Amino acid sequence: LKSLEIEEKINKIRWLKRRNPAHFLLSTNDKTIKLWKVSERDRRAEGYNLKEETGQLRDPSNVTALRVPMLKPMELMVEASPRRIFANAHTYHINSISVNSDQETYLSADDLRINLWHLEITDQSFNIVDIKPTNMEELTEVITAAEFHPLECNVFVYSSSKGTIRLCDMRSSALCDQHAKLFEEPEDPTNRSFFSEIISSISDVKFSNSGRYMISRDYLSVKVWDLHMDTKPIECYQVHEYLRSKLCSLYENDC
Repeated sequence: LKSLEIEEKINKIRWLKRRNPAHFLLSTNDKTIKLWKVSERDRRAEGYNLKEETGQLRDPSNVTALRVPMLKPMELMVEASPRRIFANAHTYHINSISVNSDQETYLSADDLRINLWHLEITDQSFNIVDIKPTNMEELTEVITAAEFHPLECNVFVYSSSKGTIRLCDMRSSALCDQHAKLFEEPEDPTNRSFFSEIISSISDVKFSNSGRYMISRDYLSVKVWDLHMDTKPIECYQVHEYLRSKLCSLYENDC
């Protein structure tokens, strides 16, 4: 058994839709997901019967009259409290969380698996994608990001280190290893180089608010995809083209 220290860092934060004056958010580090409640207080109750203002309990024999506690204004206080902890479901580091449009479930993704959780249930999750090969030496790609569709609760996408984005429909089967659509740009043979595979790895993928388009980020560019066309992106923005000539030194320095 190997004991690994979990780094003190938050990989992702996702807000839930507001249902009351408090805010709720999901945060994840490498292994554990937490549901937080963030609330504000600008009033406090004063005039308790059985407690002093300091919070100490009074001797009941000294209480001779019944007081009605009053709400008095106070300095604004913001409180964050962890409401639920979702742990022990990922063997590898979690890279993404995404709240479903039904506001009841969410997904969490690590390098090889995606799990589906219910916000009310902390000790159980369902594995909906598993790309782990039987023999780990045959591993060729890892999951880099995953996100639910903003409107359709049964659709989600996940991107991979091979530069592909897979769209899955949870209505087709319980384990979404067969994708409904595969978004991949055909490679130009003239631009092929030693670094092609490394720089094509997608680091993040996001849906547009309408759910019709999605945006993917790889090492040098940002691409806009239409969900109705999986053959190639409809727009491509070269963000870091000037790095193309420096790929050799970036590779040597692990950048």
